[in-house]
Amino acid sequence: MMKNSVVILAGGQGKRMKTDMPKALCEVLGKPMLQWVIEACEEADLNNICVVKGFAGEYIDSFLNGKYQTALQADRLGTGHAVMQAVNFLRKHSDGNTLILCGDAPFIDSKTIKDALNFHREKDLSVTVVTSVLDDPYGYGRIVRTENGISGIVEERDCTEEQKKIKEINSGCFWFKTKDLLDVLFSIKPDNAQGEYYLTDCISLLIKNGKSADAYISENENVSLGANDRRGLLHINDVARRQIINKHLDNGIEFTCTDGVSISNSVKIGIGTVIHSGVILKGNTEIGNGCEIGPNTYLNDTKVGRDTKLNNVVANESVIGNGVTIGPWVQLRPNTHIANGAKIGDFVEIKNSNIGEGTAVAHLTYVGDSDVGENVNLGCGVTTANYNGDKKFRTTIGDNSFIGCNTNLIAPVKIGKNAYTAAGSTVTKDVPDGALIIERGQGVIKDGYADRMLKNRNEKIAKEKAKRAADDNSQN
Repeated sequence: MMKNSVVILAGGQGKRMKTDMPKALCEVLGKPMLQWVIEACEEADLNNICVVKGFAGEYIDSFLNGKYQTALQADRLGTGHAVMQAVNFLRKHSDGNTLILCGDAPFIDSKTIKDALNFHREKDLSVTVVTSVLDDPYGYGRIVRTENGISGIVEERDCTEEQKKIKEINSGCFWFKTKDLLDVLFSIKPDNAQGEYYLTDCISLLIKNGKSADAYISENENVSLGANDRRGLLHINDVARRQIINKHLDNGIEFTCTDGVSISNSVKIGIGTVIHSGVILKGNTEIGNGCEIGPNTYLNDTKVGRDTKLNNVVANESVIGNGVTIGPWVQLRPNTHIANGAKIGDFVEIKNSNIGEGTAVAHLTYVGDSDVGENVNLGCGVTTANYNGDKKFRTTIGDNSFIGCNTNLIAPVKIGKNAYTAAGSTVTKDVPDGALIIERGQGVIKDGYADRMLKNRNEKIAKEKAKRAADDNSQN
């Protein structure tokens, strides 16, 4: 059985981006453009991928982390030259078809890939060019059509005035019969205004060899859209942002305002959920039905149950249950689990902890490396001291316990079920079920000590007060 393969061209430097990374790693909605392209391939069941790297190729290696093969284009001499660097990969898969993609064109989609391949197979073509039709085709290679297909692609700088009027453009995406591509790949010449090896010249060479070529027009009008500078990158971020918001609108999600709203294409949102301004949703975040998110909430790789309300919340790699209320100004750090019905107040930080069902964590509280049971009340200013400067330890709090205001729990420590800590206690030992602990230092009063210590400060304050009064009198 023939195995189809993919070559992704990601060797561009993108000087106008003014970055030390390859252009293909510049981000659209928080995800590198190259990742968008790879995910489209994976969704189309194409996992035999070679990425052609060039400028700062070590960044590509780090990004791929060994998942896919790479080839090095040491000198950037055009798209044809880039594909030549993957020749060993192509020869290993010469019995199938090869998809050529640009790593900095993030809007290629799995449907276009699949439909173009079907078109390619049904017409038994040597090469199929994926195209789109633009009102303003400036800067793109034009498709020259014939009665039986296409005769070639002419790059913008090489176009005649008549060819510049053509609106069908090359997206940079091609399906080739791999064997046919190899037959002509090393015959292309840099006979053009750029002095580069154009991959598009393979089309005219294949036609001269009696092979067939045609173009598939994608339904995705943005399939060719890329960016050469920061302005262009901002534009495609805006395009992606609007596309994703429109998708969620169609699925029954309410947006009260889209200002500052940014949602990655991998995010899932349940029907009836309301999104407010300033919300950023990234990674594999999932939100259940009937939630209210925002304003100014950031969720990354976080799962949220149904009917939950988040206001000014930052959460990374966390799980939040049903009917939970959190915020404002709360941070949930990785591996935090908030159970159903919990309430998290303002200025709270929780890290690597489990918060039980119905538990309330009041304001100005830090919970780290802890397991908190059901229906617990953590008062204002509670802190779990989980780190001694060398190692981290866990705190356990039993169901139905009451942790008084400004309690410090010095881990490792265990508070039993139905236990109570007095406000201001610094707890250093385990508390049995149903018990109260009062752990405060002995109050010692030293008469006159503060007067002596604060003498200079108080004299300075008195002088400043007298000066202000004098200034006020002089103005009156």
